[in-house]
Amino acid sequence: MGRFASTVGLYEELRPPYPPAFFRNVAEQLKLLREHALIDLGTGPGLLALGFAPYVGRLVGVDPEPGMLAAAREAAARAGVDLRLIEGKVETLPGDIGSFDLVTIGRALHWMDRGATLTRFETLLAQSGRILICGSVTSPDNPWLAEYNAARRAWSEPQLWAESGTGNPSRRDPSPFFKDSPFHLAELIKTEASHTVSVRDLARRVLTFSSSSPEVLGDRVEAMLADVEQRLSPFSRHGMITEALVALAQVVSR
Repeated sequence: MGRFASTVGLYEELRPPYPPAFFRNVAEQLKLLREHALIDLGTGPGLLALGFAPYVGRLVGVDPEPGMLAAAREAAARAGVDLRLIEGKVETLPGDIGSFDLVTIGRALHWMDRGATLTRFETLLAQSGRILICGSVTSPDNPWLAEYNAARRAWSEPQLWAESGTGNPSRRDPSPFFKDSPFHLAELIKTEASHTVSVRDLARRVLTFSSSSPEVLGDRVEAMLADVEQRLSPFSRHGMITEALVALAQVVSR
């Protein structure tokens, strides 16, 4: 079973969303065209691939987790999007897959083998192509976030927390990954938005992280949900919380 196998049913529904304005802003700034090809590595349920679908032509998603690919396949069918899905990792991609104008990576860069990935980028990326490291995160300005993260840490498996992006903030910085490589960090595209989310769903979001997945928590899931909901209740109104989001796209060029 893969690291995220037990989170598949929750991931698409509960992780911080990418607002539509994010995809529009990136497409405008990068001047994406229908003749451009995009490959999304670590596609999960296809959030990035499907978000960029209106702005590009050929679209491919890659993920090592079969359950995530099944979710992406269903989401693409609902959206009427032609999304080719490949089970595997960037270093196992077939040699004849071609090159791409845009390589997108969401919450997956820190799981990738650096040497093998950089080597494969040499042929995977078109000469004028760009890599886009994306993330939609809860803004640090949210008054409830510190209490929420404390709850997350309390219910996380310590070793997995240390390995995760939250447990190790340096893993959210892509610059070490591309250091001393043919690729460099270019502009940062930032989109801010907000939405309302129920306290229950914020608590359930804890289950979407590998360090506190249903597999890790086992029979402690309901106890975790009750604890997180109690911690968040002082910040809620009628069971709902306003969540400020920051969607980021770090552009990487040759």
